[in-house]
Amino acid sequence: MSTPLLSGTGIAKSYGPTPALRGVDIAVGEGEIVAVTGPSGCGKSTLLHCLAGILRADQGQVEYREQDLGLWSDSARSRLRRTEFGVLFQFGQLVPELTAAENVALPLLLAGSGRREAREAALTWLDRFDVADLADNRPGAMSGGQQQRCAVARALVTEPRVLFADEPTGALDQLAGEQVLDQIVRASREQNTAVVLVTHEARVAAYADREVVLRDGVVDLTGLGIGVDR
Repeated sequence: MSTPLLSGTGIAKSYGPTPALRGVDIAVGEGEIVAVTGPSGCGKSTLLHCLAGILRADQGQVEYREQDLGLWSDSARSRLRRTEFGVLFQFGQLVPELTAAENVALPLLLAGSGRREAREAALTWLDRFDVADLADNRPGAMSGGQQQRCAVARALVTEPRVLFADEPTGALDQLAGEQVLDQIVRASREQNTAVVLVTHEARVAAYADREVVLRDGVVDLTGLGIGVDR
């Protein structure tokens, strides 16, 4: 790999006396889909949150475009997640009081776009994911699969350089999960978006270009390990 778009070196993070990560190295290239896998409690989500700048690592360094995110302020890292990073969680976390279109438009509005421009972009992305007919529905009037497709649209509406997806199919049935994964892969290929995909399921990891396996807070090099091509 040439200079990675996003990298972590020696990342360590503890919650009180309990270590979650114990010196993890990872690198993600532009347009690459990397699956971070391993059993529950191995540190997958903590690693994603450190890479996305949601959490600060206790030790080690996270670099994005060769800049150390540990030196950035909280507000600067928040702006990064509104513009160049997209974050997708297991349960979507749509704002229940907003319609589907308003939820998808929200990152653009927070980044300073006009309301009309933001709504038009939201409708385009909802149509792309076959939920444009739900534009004026609130999350409570949608199925879990429909909500997650709206959440994918919201995560991608800013055309981010990196998408962080934390167990994005965990709350979905197999068919709905495959639809969401197909959409993530499509966006990655068309927009050259790098994807960090956290999962404990082999069928989900199979959508990635490469797999990094965590076990007890470290990269497991004895099994599939790091650098497994797909």
